[in-house]
Amino acid sequence: MEPPDSASGTVPSPSPNGDNGAPVLVVDSLQAGYGRKQVVFDVDIALEPGEVLGILGHNGSGKSTTIRTILGLYKPFGGRVTFNGRNVTGHSSRENVKAGMAMIPSERFVFQDMSVTDNLLLGAANDPDTDRRAQRQELVMRVFPILAERAAQLAGTMSGGQQRMVSLGMALMASPKLLMLDEPSLGLAPAVVQQIFDTVRRLADSEGLAVLLLEQNVGQALRIVDRCVVMRSGRIILHETREEMLARESYWDLF
Repeated sequence: MEPPDSASGTVPSPSPNGDNGAPVLVVDSLQAGYGRKQVVFDVDIALEPGEVLGILGHNGSGKSTTIRTILGLYKPFGGRVTFNGRNVTGHSSRENVKAGMAMIPSERFVFQDMSVTDNLLLGAANDPDTDRRAQRQELVMRVFPILAERAAQLAGTMSGGQQRMVSLGMALMASPKLLMLDEPSLGLAPAVVQQIFDTVRRLADSEGLAVLLLEQNVGQALRIVDRCVVMRSGRIILHETREEMLARESYWDLF
């Protein structure tokens, strides 16, 4: 088996899922970190509507820092982030969320003492259009029927997988154009992971949602992604299509 193509510094052409070929997200030579510590170096990403891009790598590889910087939780040390054709480099997370970005962190993020319905409505708090909020809530309940069944239940009393569905539902309530998922399989049973991943793929296909999927679970990620990048020590060491990744005999040499 050939070693990773660490010399691959160009972003491959995005898959042909977008309506007009215009990327939702372009990240050029991103430099990032926290405090004075730089942990991300020269990251390039391009993502079209309806495309799912897997960002694979172990803990400490720079995956989470990358998407937190894209969202605006960290200020970039250098590089450029373009979202929907606009330069949003250094914009706050509040600005980027209003513009159509959403991120679900690896930890369970729900308001535990509030009902499922109230959690979902909080996800659409920035949208004053009551009809649109109702339409998005109907979509979420259709995508996750268990949330419709338990609409009045306190979110903190639900299982880990159900809370992850609430988190995803909250993100969808904001009608995002870009969804960033940080280790969605973490701590969940394989059957629940499969359900959540299949839902993400359907939303990408039906809603044109662009998705950045951060994962250590390579097998699950490869079920739904169009392309993958592999990060190690803060750098992207490999760009490959799903088919190219599936053709590998082993992934051990990448991590």
